[in-house]
Amino acid sequence: MNHYDVIIVGAGLSGIGAARRLQDECPGKRFAILEGRDAIGGTWDLFRYPGIRSDSDMYTMGYDSKPWREPKAIADGPSILSYVQEAARERGLVEKIHFGHWVKSADWSSADARWTITTEHAGRPETFTCTFLYMCSGYYSYEQGHAPSFPDREAFAGPVIHPQQWPDDLDYAGKRVVIIGSGATAMTLVPAMAQRAAHVTMLQRSPTYVVSLPAEDAVANLLRKVLPEQLAYRLIRWKNIRFQRWVYRQTRVKPDKVRAKLLGMVRKQLGPDYDVEKHFTPSYKPWDQRLCLVPDADLFKAIRSGKAEVVTDEVERFSAEGVVLKSGQTLPADIIVTATGLELVLLGGARFSIDGKPIDFPSRWSYRGMMFSDVPNLVYTLGYINASWTLRSELVGEYVCRLLNHMDDKGVTVCTPRLRESDRDMPERHLIDDFSPGYIRRGMHLFPRQGDRDPWQNHQNYLADREAIHHAPIEDGVLEFTRADEAARDGEGAARSAA
Repeated sequence: MNHYDVIIVGAGLSGIGAARRLQDECPGKRFAILEGRDAIGGTWDLFRYPGIRSDSDMYTMGYDSKPWREPKAIADGPSILSYVQEAARERGLVEKIHFGHWVKSADWSSADARWTITTEHAGRPETFTCTFLYMCSGYYSYEQGHAPSFPDREAFAGPVIHPQQWPDDLDYAGKRVVIIGSGATAMTLVPAMAQRAAHVTMLQRSPTYVVSLPAEDAVANLLRKVLPEQLAYRLIRWKNIRFQRWVYRQTRVKPDKVRAKLLGMVRKQLGPDYDVEKHFTPSYKPWDQRLCLVPDADLFKAIRSGKAEVVTDEVERFSAEGVVLKSGQTLPADIIVTATGLELVLLGGARFSIDGKPIDFPSRWSYRGMMFSDVPNLVYTLGYINASWTLRSELVGEYVCRLLNHMDDKGVTVCTPRLRESDRDMPERHLIDDFSPGYIRRGMHLFPRQGDRDPWQNHQNYLADREAIHHAPIEDGVLEFTRADEAARDGEGAARSAA
């Protein structure tokens, strides 16, 4: 039988967290997890490039119900993957995962009040149905990363590699490596590859803000020694949440002061003779794009050692020898890595419809940053861009459980966000606003809109969201609740409303 009360799509950090919370707070619900790949872990299983690590501390990126026990707060990819795998195994969740099932489409039947999900498994279609669909598939494409077209790419004699398709057998020992990019991936690759490569060059078109923090949280490790595990974890988590929020707030109200502080930290690492203005001074304000975290100053150590360098220029073309820059300089390379970012997709790129009619998600409004106007029984998980992703995925999970339990108490089976008459003149904004990295600019047109008032805003503020999730009433005059025998009429009404 392939019908479930809830289907979770994705067995990564968000999906396993959602399943754990569903077990705890909705123990009567029958659920399954659909995972396109053959392994647990999502991002942390997909990416295999050297040095892969978190760019948030694991006390806020970990689950509220599962303390992080490793000494390093800024953890490497294998440690995070092991944490997610253990979180699934200890709850018996592996048995609930249907591996190798890529979700291709989902259609809501108003007459039956259920979703029909079609997956591709071993080259054949398979079908599942559920009352409530919970998407935890992330927001980027697992099939390919962003790959700009560089002139004369085929002229380069060596391999050109994107971090998302890192080959297991790549030997870069003693090789000259050019990494194109200036984001977190590039800054992770540089010190990791510099340990074995002859030389590593990070080629960037423009600089990014970089901050060094200790990989280990000394206060956290002390508290873990003297307090019960769960209490220590909650205190550390709350400390780090507050610190993250304070830093972000300072970048909004005192951007020049924060900018000077960040650049001063870089100058201290690289010395008075290094051209920090050229290579580490962005044109934008701090947190207009995400700050790049480098644990224990590893990037700066690699630069100081002479094994790595940063070049700020633009690609003119590739040549047999390496990368020719617009300045006329050639960067010699045996290997080129294009750390050029992600390609965003909404809901894993699957096709969604209501009663056979395709849903145009960009024309919908985002309800609490997790549901869509006039789309029944569908929740999606979108984490924070200014804090740990998991902080928001945990709040979404808490809300889903509150919602499901409320529906059971009322004896209803369908919930649908509806625009109030007073909301129909809302100015529209991108779902992630006031944030300007390239992957966001390229992909936000795929996502629903947000408005200028609750519950149609996506706050990017953990404390505000936490208050709303904990205390805001489920019945807020926007969520409409109906029974299965009313669903067909609601479907017709939704179609008229969306038209």
